[in-house]
Amino acid sequence: MKKLIVLFLMVIGTMNISANALSERQKLLCACASLEAQGDLVRLDPAIRQALDGGVTVNELKEAFSQLYAYTGFPRSLNALGTLQKVLADRKANGISDDEGKPWMRPGLWDDAGKALKRGSEVQTILTGGKAFNYDFCPQDDYYLKSHLFGDIFAGDQLSPADRELVTVAALSSLKGVEPQLASHKAGAVNMGNTQEQVDELCQWLSENGYSQVDCAADATAGAWPKGIPNPYGQFFQGQSHLAPVQPANVSADEATVAEYVNVTFERGCRNNWHIHHGAHQILICVSGRGWYQEWGKPAIALTPGMIIDIPDEVKHWHGAKKDSWFQHLTTHVAIGGEQSTEWQEPVMDEQYAELK
Repeated sequence: MKKLIVLFLMVIGTMNISANALSERQKLLCACASLEAQGDLVRLDPAIRQALDGGVTVNELKEAFSQLYAYTGFPRSLNALGTLQKVLADRKANGISDDEGKPWMRPGLWDDAGKALKRGSEVQTILTGGKAFNYDFCPQDDYYLKSHLFGDIFAGDQLSPADRELVTVAALSSLKGVEPQLASHKAGAVNMGNTQEQVDELCQWLSENGYSQVDCAADATAGAWPKGIPNPYGQFFQGQSHLAPVQPANVSADEATVAEYVNVTFERGCRNNWHIHHGAHQILICVSGRGWYQEWGKPAIALTPGMIIDIPDEVKHWHGAKKDSWFQHLTTHVAIGGEQSTEWQEPVMDEQYAELK
C-alpha cells in the first residue's frame, strides 16, 4: 500500500491539471487520436499539421498513436504513424522544423516482465479509483492489461497520465460498440488527474466538431445536433438547459414558422417543471443522451435516442435528463385548433426525481 501511495504521488506530480478548461494543445492532440481511431487518414493529415503548429510535439504524437494500437488495433496505429511520417517529411522539405519534444528513452521496465506486471497492476488500481481488478474469466487478457498496457505502454514518459487518458477517451468515443470501455476511461481520466469539467468539455468538443461517433458515455451532446443558447425559459427548469432552432433542409426561413422545430439540450440532472400544453400536442424526438418523460399519475419512461413521445394536449407532464447524463430532444407542437399556450406549474421536486430508476 505504501508503494502504491508513492506511485500515486509520482503520477500526480506529472499531471496536467493547471485549470478546469482544456488547453488548445490537448484538443489538437485528441482530434488526432479520434481520427486515428476512425482510420480517417484524409482528415488526419491536416489535423497532424495543425497539432504540430499548435504545440504538440512529434514524440507526443508518436506516443499517442503507438499507445492506441491497444485500443484501435495495429493497422490504424501503423497507418497513423505512416501519415505522421509523410507529414514530417513534407514539412521538412518545405523548410519547417518541428519540435521533437523530449528525447525518447527506452523504459527500463521493458527488460523485467515482473516489474512491468507489478507496475501495471498499481497503475490499473489508480485508474479504476483504487479498486483491485482481476479478470479471472480470461487470465490472458488480465495479464495483457496489467503487464503490457498499463505496465509497458504506460511506462512511456512522452505523455502525462492525464493527457494519456484524454487521448484514450477521444479514440474510444470515435468507435462504435465500445461504450463500456469508454465509460470506464472517462472515469479513469478523472482518476488520472483531469477534472470532471475537462472530461465533459472534451466530449462536447469532440461532438460539436464532428469527431465523436457515439454519445460520449451519455455525458455530453453528441452527433450533429446544435446545443444553442441558454434557455430563455430557464425559470421553468431545474438545472441548465439550452435551445437551438432546427430548420428542415427543404423549408425556407419564411416557411419555417409553419412547423417550428427546436433542439433542447438538458445538462445532467436538468428537467422542466410540470406543465400542460393547450391547443396543441407536443412531439419529442430523442436524439442524444438519456432522459425521462412522465405524465401526471403515471410511471416515468426512460428516454434514449430514437424514441418518439407524442404528448396529447391537456396532459400534465415533464421531461428532462437523467441525473448522470446529458440529454437532447427535438420538439415541435402540432396545432389542434383554438388558442395555443403552455401552462407552467410546480417543479419536479428533488426527492421525487432522485427516486427514478
